[in-house]
Amino acid sequence: MKLDTVQRSSGVAALAFAVGVMAGPALAADKLQYFTWSGYELPEFHQSFLAAHPDGVDVTVFGDDDDAFTKVKAGFRPDIAHPCYDKIARWNKEGLLQPIDTAKIKNWDSIFPVFRNLPDLQAGDGKVWMVPWDWGNTSVLYRTDMVENPEKSWSLLWDKRYAGRLATIDAVHDTPVVAALLAGVNPFDMTDAEMDKVAEKLREQRPLLSSYTTDMTSVEQSLSSGELVAAMTWNASAVALKKQGVPVEFMKPKEGMLTWACGYVLLKDAENVDLAYDFINSRLEVESGKYLIEAYGYGSSTKSAFDAVPKETLEELQLPSDPNVMLKETVFTGPMKQNDALSKMFEKVKAGG
Repeated sequence: MKLDTVQRSSGVAALAFAVGVMAGPALAADKLQYFTWSGYELPEFHQSFLAAHPDGVDVTVFGDDDDAFTKVKAGFRPDIAHPCYDKIARWNKEGLLQPIDTAKIKNWDSIFPVFRNLPDLQAGDGKVWMVPWDWGNTSVLYRTDMVENPEKSWSLLWDKRYAGRLATIDAVHDTPVVAALLAGVNPFDMTDAEMDKVAEKLREQRPLLSSYTTDMTSVEQSLSSGELVAAMTWNASAVALKKQGVPVEFMKPKEGMLTWACGYVLLKDAENVDLAYDFINSRLEVESGKYLIEAYGYGSSTKSAFDAVPKETLEELQLPSDPNVMLKETVFTGPMKQNDALSKMFEKVKAGG
C-alpha cells in the first residue's frame, strides 16, 4: 500500500515527470495508463517495458487506495491500477475489473503461494483479479533517543506524555485497525457495539496527535527534526531515516505489526490490454523486485527476487525471505466487512465527533 515515502529525498518528482505523471484524468489512448501510489512510478521498476515502449506509460498517482477506488468508481478509467488486497472484493463488486490470465504472466509461478492463492484474487479457470507485486508492514517508527525503553505496543501512539508529537496514518485500513486491536476487537468483522469501542479508542487518541496523514515525506522530516517522537509508518520510512543516520526503530508491537499485500488489477474498460500484460511482466522481473527490496525494505511477491538479495541485506532490513515467517507474527490486512461504516466513523472522529 505504500510507497508515498519514496518522495522523501530521491528526486521522485523529477523522475515522475520524466515518465509522464499526470495531474488530471486526461488520458492518452496510445499509452498505458497506470494509476498507483506516489513513488511506484519509478522507471527502475519496469526497465524492460521502457526498453520496448520508451514512451509507453502515463502515470496518475493517488493518496491511498480508498481515494483510488472513489476516483475509478466516479468514472476515471486507467488501464491498470495498484490497490491492495483488502480492497479487491470492493472493486470487483462494483464491476470495475476484468480477469487477468495467469498464462500470460511469465513469472506467475515464482509468486509466493501465500499471495498467489489469496481467496479474493481467484477469478476461476487460471484467471485472477489481481497480480500480487509488493508486501510490507505498518508499525510504529520512533526516535530511540527520545522515547526510552518503550513498551513494545501500539499504545505508544496513545501515550499522553508525547501529546502533540505523535502522528498516524490517515487510512481506514491502518489507524482504525490498530485501535481495534488495542480495544480487543476483531478489526475485520465487528458488531455495532464493538465499533463503538473502536470509535472511543480513536477519540482518546485524537487530541494527542500532531496529524493524520499519508504524507510520509513530512512524517520522516518531522521525525528527523525531533518535532515528532513516534509515528505510524511503513517499512520504507525506517529504511530512509536509518540511511540518514537518524536514531529510529521500527517497532514489533506485542499486538502485531500490520502486514499488507498490493498488486496490479486490469480495469474493465482498459484500452491497452497488451501493454498492461507487458508492464506487469516487466514489474515481476527479478531486477524490479530486487530493487524494491533493497531500496525501500518492502517485500517482493516473487521468490526469484528474494533469491537475488544477499542474506545479510535481508537481515539488515529485518525482512524474512519467506513471507509466511512474517505472517505468523503479524496481522494481515484482509477485507473488512464493515469498511464503509468504519470509514464514516473514522471521518467523524477526525472531525471531532
